[in-house]
Amino acid sequence: MNSLPLVAPIFPAGREPLPPGFSEEEREQLLQAQKYQGYMTAGMESCVAKTVIAGGGGFAIGAFFSLMSSSFAYEDPLLRPQPPAGQSMQQKASEIFKEMGRGMWRSGKGFGKVGALFAGIECVFESYRARNDMVNPIAAGFVAGGVLARNSGPKAAFGGGLAFAAFSAAIDLFLRRETPDDD
Repeated sequence: MNSLPLVAPIFPAGREPLPPGFSEEEREQLLQAQKYQGYMTAGMESCVAKTVIAGGGGFAIGAFFSLMSSSFAYEDPLLRPQPPAGQSMQQKASEIFKEMGRGMWRSGKGFGKVGALFAGIECVFESYRARNDMVNPIAAGFVAGGVLARNSGPKAAFGGGLAFAAFSAAIDLFLRRETPDDD
């Protein structure tokens, strides 16, 4: 093939060279896999997907934290609520598990709401600004903190926004830090 030096070769669509280890018979499968990979990438870059994943992850973490903390609540017999007299061991255990489930649901909803709210707002800011820098999490933290504290008045909403912005800035600085090379 005669080609000009320093010019990238041009191939017709669907006839590009195959990666090493693939035969011509596997081209259709490769193109199909690349198509679905593009769909998955587009889905994971959408704000809806990020919000749903953050909400689900927040729900799971909140439920897990509640499960761990409720297990400590039953260690101290003075702090735990006393069940009514005359219940069998199975009825007592059932009541304990129901209370743990209610706590897990309550805590999971709260964590899920916070995670979904923050991730959704941050994704919208990032999409609007077309940048991925420290401004997005700080601004999203301020808005999310204000929304979460809105029922307590404007002063509390402003304070909640500042606190959430500072927290999200600290977390983002920690996650974006340069790790030392182990060369």
